[in-house]
Amino acid sequence: MSKVTIMGASGTIGKNVAFNLAKEDSVSEIVMFGRESSYDKITGEISDMYDALAAEDIDCYLKASCSFEDLEDSKVVLISSGIPRKEGMNRLDLAIPNGKIVKEYSEAVAKYAPDAIILIVTNPVDVMTTIALRASGFDKSKVIGLGNHLDSLRLKQILAQFFRINSGEINTRVIGEHGDHMVPLLSYTTIGGVLIQNFADKLPLSVEEMVERLRSAGNFIISRKGATEYGPVFAVTNIISVILNNSRKILTVSTYLEGEVEGVYDVSLGIPVILSRKGIRSIVPLKMEEDEKKQFLEAARAVKKSTYEVRRELGL
Repeated sequence: MSKVTIMGASGTIGKNVAFNLAKEDSVSEIVMFGRESSYDKITGEISDMYDALAAEDIDCYLKASCSFEDLEDSKVVLISSGIPRKEGMNRLDLAIPNGKIVKEYSEAVAKYAPDAIILIVTNPVDVMTTIALRASGFDKSKVIGLGNHLDSLRLKQILAQFFRINSGEINTRVIGEHGDHMVPLLSYTTIGGVLIQNFADKLPLSVEEMVERLRSAGNFIISRKGATEYGPVFAVTNIISVILNNSRKILTVSTYLEGEVEGVYDVSLGIPVILSRKGIRSIVPLKMEEDEKKQFLEAARAVKKSTYEVRRELGL
């Protein structure tokens, strides 16, 4: 049984992840952390959650906090604080203000919960993953970004709808940036174990249209309901559950690269990794098609440029 701290618990992602995690057998305590101005709201959220959890006889301890000292003994610390992305706003527009928050919180984690694994959701998540790594001083295996796990789930659903098939039959990955420079790995995509190219030969599959739909998925949702919610909440809960249960599953998350993939270094990008209770156990080797490799290298250049700008601003 583990303790999890959620920093940014008054936000849509934070509070919903807390509610989902409270139902996990591997979680015994959740600290819902926020600024003093959010404390009353968080206590209200907790009371509401307790009412719902009682219906299922769930006995997870929830605590509202605005003190960094309550981070102590956390196994996982989720950082979801920051300015949310608005319609038409690029994730990189958020980089400087959100970078200041992530820096402060990561330093606090290093001080009060040095054995914790940091999971970053704050956008732009690839840039923020490197900021958290630098600010905390942790080993890179213990600093993880949401990365392309959500994008991979979205691509899976897009393909399931197109082929009118159960999504469980589809195995696919999206790598690179969680943003405009995401790279769908169609060369690795299978349906029922059969390469997608064999299906595409039989059906009028527009790869360009599919990729555009994937890249605009977040803006589509934001334009209609104001924020993404269910998808990212499930993706984050999934990652934390895999870590706490030591499931050793392969998920596509953002991690700091030092030449492991296509020689890319000094930047965090979405890559398939094996996750365990210690964080990232290892990076899964990839052999991309030439067009995928080109897109991945473009993603690396774009994210690295933005990361350097934020690091320079924050003195990291």
